[in-house]
Amino acid sequence: MDLKLEVVVLPVADVDRAKAFYTERLGFRLDADFPVDDGYRVVQVTPPGSECSIIFGTGVTAAAPGTLDGLHLVVTDIEKAVAELTERGIEVEGPFRDATGVFHHAGTVGRVAGPHPDRASYGSFAAFADPDGNGWFLQEVTRRAPGR
Repeated sequence: MDLKLEVVVLPVADVDRAKAFYTERLGFRLDADFPVDDGYRVVQVTPPGSECSIIFGTGVTAAAPGTLDGLHLVVTDIEKAVAELTERGIEVEGPFRDATGVFHHAGTVGRVAGPHPDRASYGSFAAFADPDGNGWFLQEVTRRAPGR
């Protein structure tokens, strides 16, 4: 059985503000905006180069706005990605690595400033949040793990 993650539902408070952030500030592609009625609107955006899209809107999730944390956007150059987001006016924490060298802890526990010293794939991160507080990470991947 083939299972592909293709959509993540994001809880937001203000649909138009979220749409502007993701399309204008982050540069995600706007795939759809269906304002069905006052209680139901579906907006779908997709990060450049991604096969997985983000859906937000009105009436699409019962989750509280800003409660999603830990979505990862993979980049090939963490420092360049941080610089580009910063130029777009987005506050970014990092780059950083985790003291364990494995993955990052929840919150800021174990963070060491700067990218992985060997720039090991999967070892460098940065973090930012959308206007609602949904937490995102950038993760540098220069060489995929076997089987990927």
